[in-house]
Amino acid sequence: MWNLATGEELLTLNGHNLSIRTVAVAPNGKQVISASDDKTLKIWSLATGEELLTLNGHNFSVKAVTITPNGQQAISTSDDSTLKIWSIATGEFTATFTGDSSINCCAVAPDGMTIVAGEQSGRVHFLRLQGMREESGEK
Repeated sequence: MWNLATGEELLTLNGHNLSIRTVAVAPNGKQVISASDDKTLKIWSLATGEELLTLNGHNFSVKAVTITPNGQQAISTSDDSTLKIWSIATGEFTATFTGDSSINCCAVAPDGMTIVAGEQSGRVHFLRLQGMREESGEK
């Protein structure tokens, strides 16, 4: 992490064993999630650089990660053809969608309930979270 005004390096997050594919910053600005070729996601504190949780559940490289607007769920995609919904509080995955090929990207709409995911095959999936609350959750 860098101070953009001064160019000073503030902290470095070390913990993955292979390349990091992408990162997402939580809406509260206090955490970041990294996704890696090592099949894991890691949740980090931006204040301290401490690794808070490691999310295990994908069988191949994690390609993308995004965070719901309420900051309570992370959504990841992988070369294992899955999209997973994770609880940021517990690190457990709560739902899985399986496509026909590698799922390369995902985004969550401002409503916090609609997910769009793109497959290597060219398919685009529109998914809707059920049973989730839309309210904001500060962590």
